[in-house]
Amino acid sequence: MAFFDCIRKLFWGEKDDVASPEDLAREEELRERVRERCALFRRLLTANKTALEIMSDIEAHLAGERPFGMDYVDAAATRIAASVLQMVRSLNALSRDRYASLRDAFDRILMHMDALRGAVPSAEDGAPRILPLPEIRLSDMPEVGGKMANLGEIRANVGLPVPDGFAVTVNAYRHFMEFGGLTEEIARMIQATDLGSIEDVLILSQSLQRLVIRAPLPPDLEEAITGAIDDLKVRCGEDVRLALRSSAVGEDALDASFAGQYRSELNVCPDEACEVWKEIVASKYSVSAMTYRYQRGIPDDAAPMSVGVLAMVKARAGGVAYSRNPVQMEGREDCVVINAVPGLPQGVVDGGIMPDVYTCSRVNPPAMLEKVVAPDNPSLSEEEALRLARIAVALEEYYAEPQDVEWAVDKAGHVTILQSRPLRQTYNSQTDAPETPSLPSLDEASVLARGGISVSPGVGIGRVYILNKEADMLSFPEGGVMVIKHANPRWAALLPHAAGLISETGGTAGHLASVAREYRVPALFGIASACSLLEGCGDVTVDVGRRLVLAGRQENLLPKGPEKPVSLMLESPVHRRLKALAELITPLHLLDPESSDFAPEQCTTLHDITRFCHEKAVGLMFFDGGVGGERFGKQLKAGAKMQYWIVNMGGGFQHPVSGSVVDISNIASLPMLALWDGMTAVPWMGPPACGTAGFMSVVMESAMNPELESTAPSSMAERNFFIIDARYMILQARYGYHFCTVECQAGEDSGANLVSFQFKGGAADRERRVLRARMLADLLEGHGFRVDVREDALFAVADGLSAREILQKTALIGYLLIHSRQSDMIMKERASAAAFRQKLADDMATIANRTLSFMKKL
Repeated sequence: MAFFDCIRKLFWGEKDDVASPEDLAREEELRERVRERCALFRRLLTANKTALEIMSDIEAHLAGERPFGMDYVDAAATRIAASVLQMVRSLNALSRDRYASLRDAFDRILMHMDALRGAVPSAEDGAPRILPLPEIRLSDMPEVGGKMANLGEIRANVGLPVPDGFAVTVNAYRHFMEFGGLTEEIARMIQATDLGSIEDVLILSQSLQRLVIRAPLPPDLEEAITGAIDDLKVRCGEDVRLALRSSAVGEDALDASFAGQYRSELNVCPDEACEVWKEIVASKYSVSAMTYRYQRGIPDDAAPMSVGVLAMVKARAGGVAYSRNPVQMEGREDCVVINAVPGLPQGVVDGGIMPDVYTCSRVNPPAMLEKVVAPDNPSLSEEEALRLARIAVALEEYYAEPQDVEWAVDKAGHVTILQSRPLRQTYNSQTDAPETPSLPSLDEASVLARGGISVSPGVGIGRVYILNKEADMLSFPEGGVMVIKHANPRWAALLPHAAGLISETGGTAGHLASVAREYRVPALFGIASACSLLEGCGDVTVDVGRRLVLAGRQENLLPKGPEKPVSLMLESPVHRRLKALAELITPLHLLDPESSDFAPEQCTTLHDITRFCHEKAVGLMFFDGGVGGERFGKQLKAGAKMQYWIVNMGGGFQHPVSGSVVDISNIASLPMLALWDGMTAVPWMGPPACGTAGFMSVVMESAMNPELESTAPSSMAERNFFIIDARYMILQARYGYHFCTVECQAGEDSGANLVSFQFKGGAADRERRVLRARMLADLLEGHGFRVDVREDALFAVADGLSAREILQKTALIGYLLIHSRQSDMIMKERASAAAFRQKLADDMATIANRTLSFMKKL
């Protein structure tokens, strides 16, 4: 215990006199105080490491590249608040409450975070539970959802016929959920489920739908629904049949179509309406609906359910009219596309029937451009199709955006509008699409199928997987090509995992086609006998533009330009909530420790608090005086004095150190020696040579990013510190613009052994920093580390190994600490980056295969 030998010499000198009982008691008291302070400091560093990991994870989620739910938002906010509070407590324990006002800053930030998280809305007394359609306008969307609000608006202000009926409101839905005690129970069950797992969602879906259907209907709500139906009977006749249609808030809004995700029931007997209403509410928890909301960042409480109860239309034909072409891949944007089937539109939207397709011009009066119809019995006359084209264009003009219009035509030729919602086109113009390579000459044997309907553009490559039943979802491979008989919306749950989609039936107007376009999954419909043709074909290439399915992986057909990534989470309700919370978490304003503004009162984010705690704790431990007036930290000397300070918790030094400097030859901590061996194994020749672009990225990032912090302003510039004992080490270091933490335990118990490495930052632009983190991750994975990369932050760990193996891996980390500095500048220069990576790999292979000089101590 070299540190305590020093303390003894400070108080009793070099003589070997026997200490008095009072002296021994005082020595033990000092020893205990040192242990306590080291434990507090280590606890603060651990909390700091956790907080920085959570911040990096939040930044990665905000990039929008992977889905997450409100459960993640709440958990991340709770975890980082707990970590920062631990830092505040540890700092005040170290400083004897010198920074008590820091708790006030923390409480103030936490209060703002709690306000952002909000409360789940509840049913309102006095708010309507039934709204007749004649009273509904677009402004009623929060109470009746987009479908019913648009029908009311069209009836009142556009003058087009719509069915008679009423809406069972969101307030009624909340009343039902609260009456049956469902709100809290459903939230708890969703919170406990991994919504990214199809298997877990299947189990949850069955439980939640059963829970809703079995729940009692409040008597007053049942009376209100029954009374409204009785009024409808008076207007439409006793033999009226009903269509109950979901009209959830957020459906056709939130920049998400929700196409086919919720249930609708047709030809419902009035006596069964209340039970069917519950079934439609329960459909909110179908597999496809829950997966869709999760992928689109829409929390459960942001999509409450309203239901439209409408008189059935006796339709001779029905379908969907797009006021513009939804698939912009053939240069025909300026046209109306009508899909029609005999009878109700259900056959079009559910993808079970091949529809007749009419393409009309948008001029007034419109002209028929093309029609692909059944030769014997077309669904519509040309006159009816042109009338529908005029209606679609008129609705676009009213809403000032392209429309997706569901309609029905009765035997007398009268048109009834069943729905109108915003049309989401695949591309706004041809220039948005990446350049498509020309088709090379193909052996006819490589063409597995041709023709069909292009419903979602692109080229997809993956392994064929035939889907027949819902259970098949469980074994669908990531990046596979879905092949189905019918384009049913239930398969939408797999689209986030699919490289392509092929269906034997369906068209562009189907719900599954709409969702495929949202996810930008290349999709071909109308491929006859696709399931039998492609069974057992292995990897295939789906080329939608050329309407071909080709054998094998035709990589040369992929677009030449970079495709825009699908960022369905961006600006979703969940994403906006996390973004707002992140403004109170991740920005760093306290940059200069020498400034008078570097104070608790100026901390406006949790990152500010972590920065303040870390800076002050290091000062207290290393530079501000310690027990008995002795500073805890010893400055390291390795030939010359280095910018490293060391706290020895016991056994870390070979001999007592009475001064303020410790020589590297006196270090006994095996983890520190292993790290140092790697740091010095290969002389660092300076940063790799970079081009003008790399250099300017550093200049621009330094000038434009106010949160980019180097060590220059600090009185502790380039000061890095170790806490060590014989078999343990933690290093916190700052090299220029990047930060790292290394922790190592190398004892006799292999189960407790580990080496972990946390790395973040750099001075170049974000893309270069991310590329460097991925390069380091790849190198470390090659040496047995488990690695996670989040944006420009890297987290690597190896554990459960013998002390010898852990120390060998620690040396590899030491090498990367030194030799990865400033390498972010060259990451976009392919040749330079590849050569640099190869040098790192070669050096690491050499270090991994040699015996460390101090291994004999094991």
